[in-house]
Amino acid sequence: MTHRPYVMWPHPVLRTPAQPVDAVTDEVRAIWDEMISAMDTMPGVGLAAPQLGIGLALAVVDASEARGQAVRMANPEILHASVEFREHEEGSPNLPGVWAKLKRPRAVTVRFMNEDGVWDRKDFVGLWATSVQHQIDHLQGKMFFDHLGRVKRDMLIKKAKKLQVR
Repeated sequence: MTHRPYVMWPHPVLRTPAQPVDAVTDEVRAIWDEMISAMDTMPGVGLAAPQLGIGLALAVVDASEARGQAVRMANPEILHASVEFREHEEGSPNLPGVWAKLKRPRAVTVRFMNEDGVWDRKDFVGLWATSVQHQIDHLQGKMFFDHLGRVKRDMLIKKAKKLQVR
């Protein structure tokens, strides 16, 4: 399945909070399918709709070894985060070629509307937790580098711009 192109930083959709989804429709399911295709093509462990220029609160995560275990989420929100943190290198196809080590809670409990349109909650641990937090940031109009100090963030963006010019 083909997918629309990733929007590149600093596209305004990446800084705009996504609109909540009222109901899971066939259109929403088709967007999730497209997002999973884009995530697998990357390859990545998660994707938020704004990354493809879609301003809806939709995300997918799949940090499984075998793949094909994607969790589809509408309107995800973190209900609980562990006090224990884990460090992981994060990046984004919206700002290709740059990565930063971030510390995020090791585990989170997330409430979301699932693919059947039913409110659900799920515990995510490790890379799954990192990915879902990263996607929720996107849905709030934040990028991974927003968790860095100003100097590191500015250096990372400058490096990304140089890579894009090539």
